[in-house]
Amino acid sequence: MKLGAVILFAAFAAVAQSSPNEQLPAGAAKEKAEAACLTCHEARIIVQQRLTKGAWTKEVDKMIKWGAEVDPKDHDALVDYFSSALPADQAAYDAPKTVAESKTKAKAKH
Repeated sequence: MKLGAVILFAAFAAVAQSSPNEQLPAGAAKEKAEAACLTCHEARIIVQQRLTKGAWTKEVDKMIKWGAEVDPKDHDALVDYFSSALPADQAAYDAPKTVAESKTKAKAKH
């Protein structure tokens, strides 16, 4: 039974390592966004969204209500960051289909 648990743990660890996390886009409030958002979920949850400034405001407000630690003086900076980095009129997020594709896209960004 213990060997099965070790194998299962190793399988989960391999899957976790083979699913690279997307990065938040560059911007003035990127570090604030990472601190407030990435403690609860991966960046890919954010970077796949394309929202208007009003919708980003609602999203930031919702996350604060759900426990995101955001200094009130940083609220507007976060909304501005997300709405300029991930605007509604930007092309849709193209998620990698494989680990290899994800690594290729990550290299192309740098």
